[in-house]
Amino acid sequence: MPHLTDGTGIGESDFPSNSFMAIIAMKEHGMRSVNVARLKNELSKYLSFAKDGEEIVIRDRNLPVAKLVPFSAESASDEELLLVARGKMRLPEVQLSVKQFLKISTGTVGGNKAIEALVADREEES
Repeated sequence: MPHLTDGTGIGESDFPSNSFMAIIAMKEHGMRSVNVARLKNELSKYLSFAKDGEEIVIRDRNLPVAKLVPFSAESASDEELLLVARGKMRLPEVQLSVKQFLKISTGTVGGNKAIEALVADREEES
């Protein structure tokens, strides 16, 4: 099996077989990766890569653990951006199609079962 050629001197014996394949795949697709210690020391550099649209795989002891991805807020309101900054909300990865959303079938409850369940729930809260 080939060794990584990123100058780290890391070979196949340094990884479980499934992890090695994942790292090889990342190298083939040109995705940048960085170990946690280096990321801490060069955070600004890697943030600028993300600002330029790159995704960065973060490794802990050379095993992938997370991914730093570019932030996209093209259609977000100021209120949504504040919620994102506070960690209260995540922006969707794809735009919601209202037409497709309205096509989702909803369940039906026969008779008065839904109202009875609501009334019972409210009685429990009292």
